[in-house]
Amino acid sequence: MSFQVFGLPVSRGVAIGRAVLVASSRIDVAHYFVDETRVDAEVARLRVARDAVAGELSLLKRDLPAEAPGELAALLDVHLMLLHDDSLTGATKQWIHERHYNAEWALSAQLEVLARQFDEMEDDYLRERKADLEQVVERLLRALARGPEASFAAAPAVGARDFGGEEPLVLVANDIAPADMLQFKGSVFTGFVTDVGGKTSHTAIVARSMDIPAVVGAREASRIIRQDDWVIIDGDNGIVIVNPSPIVLEEYRFRQRQSELERERLSRLRHTPAVTLDGERIELLANIELPVDAKSALESGALGVGLFRSEFLFMNRGGELPGEDEQFEAYRAAVEAMNGLPVTIRTVDIGADKPLERMSVNELRHEHALNPALGLRAIRWSLSEPGMFRQQLRAILRASAYGKVRMLFPMVAHLSEVKLTLEALAKAKQQLTDAGRAFVDVEIGAMIEVPAAALVLPIFLRHFDFVSIGTNDLIQYTLAIDRADEAVSHLYDPWHPAVLGLIASTIQQARNAGKHVSVCGEMAGDPAFTELLLGMGLRSFSMHPAQIASIKQRILRTDARRCATVLPELLASDDPELRSRSAEVGGASRLIAGGR
Repeated sequence: MSFQVFGLPVSRGVAIGRAVLVASSRIDVAHYFVDETRVDAEVARLRVARDAVAGELSLLKRDLPAEAPGELAALLDVHLMLLHDDSLTGATKQWIHERHYNAEWALSAQLEVLARQFDEMEDDYLRERKADLEQVVERLLRALARGPEASFAAAPAVGARDFGGEEPLVLVANDIAPADMLQFKGSVFTGFVTDVGGKTSHTAIVARSMDIPAVVGAREASRIIRQDDWVIIDGDNGIVIVNPSPIVLEEYRFRQRQSELERERLSRLRHTPAVTLDGERIELLANIELPVDAKSALESGALGVGLFRSEFLFMNRGGELPGEDEQFEAYRAAVEAMNGLPVTIRTVDIGADKPLERMSVNELRHEHALNPALGLRAIRWSLSEPGMFRQQLRAILRASAYGKVRMLFPMVAHLSEVKLTLEALAKAKQQLTDAGRAFVDVEIGAMIEVPAAALVLPIFLRHFDFVSIGTNDLIQYTLAIDRADEAVSHLYDPWHPAVLGLIASTIQQARNAGKHVSVCGEMAGDPAFTELLLGMGLRSFSMHPAQIASIKQRILRTDARRCATVLPELLASDDPELRSRSAEVGGASRLIAGGR
């Protein structure tokens, strides 16, 4: 039966493929693909876990006290029967062999299949056996977690089409953690669907960076979509079509081909300078998450890296933070890969939607705050861990000896934080000097993503060489909206007059002070805001490499001076987005580009 699910469109395009469900569990389940050479070893892990659980259950049955009710022994027998049933462990092996899922993922996938079968049973007694099945699977997952190869971080990534299946796959989940997204990046999936999330949730951001269609906030999608269902993801309109009819499938395949042709056309602009119609040269930079992403930044025609999110080096660590030397090697690799172009490295921005995993209670204390977005995160966390912070500062400084490096500090809000940060930087420099390590003085900048920072910008500009506006968090904090919460995501509004006022003021004040200013949030990579930002005076945009071509195309068709002349009218409007739509040509940015 064909049906539709509606959510938020967060990454444009059309994806068609078989559904792969990342099932939720009461314990953490790692999801990754294993290499062909590791398939047999993964099956062996499953067998060892099964035997361990069988031993546990047998011991429990043997040691039952004499007064224990007979039903308890019978229940253990049921669990043992389920454990050895071919529909569980046998079918799980198939997932490993055919899809190259790791054992934990394969178990979760098969549990999803069997659970639906139990739900459809008419007999009440049999239907209730689903709980027994879930308990058995939980035991198996715990047994796998105790094994020597349970570390998610140790699992090698597998690229597209490295396993036996040839059909395209789309990922369906309640939510996808940043760590999981990092593992899936560059993998086999052609699209994503999640139950929760907003337009600037991490899942959405990574999907755009991967340039693949995605729909988030689709509510019950992971519950009603089944493993291996055919799914169409319409990333333009936020529609998910499950088991489409042949005519609908053909229509979307045609749209898919058209999108591919458009991408090819845009790719021809790669080496074309980004210059407006009135001769303003615009700097287009790339946001990257790992050193290997520098290659795609260069291939996209980026003039440098405007944001290196260093926190991704700290994820999937199995409880260990990267040391100074490991960080240095990563930063140096990115710097060298950019061939002399500038690389802006942001110090670790941990917290809120990007918590560290499997760390000590002390290190994780910020994750248990009532509201992590307002808790110990970003520069606050770095300053609370001075040893870790100085390690990172030294690593970045050492990388500066191999190319042009800029250093960026996130979520600065207080002058006291600025002073403590500068003191830590000075101490790191002194430590390197004492140790005879080579480095050069780097430009330092502050992220403007808290309204307080935007409102006292002149004070900050005395201490920093440049500023970068993080629009995602700036909107979130200005409007008091959790950008990852689909229940309030409709209130997340980049067009809000307060937001536009803060951005325009920040750009103008920085330019007046002779300080470089860029935008590295999602607004920079959204063509709807290109002319608006140009009108505000922005001349440096930083975005995911996949977005550069479309932004460049918009810039080449825009008169920046004309944008500036009509900007006051838009900023003075009670409803800037509505005002923009009133233009005959339609669209927010077109109003500015086309004038009154």
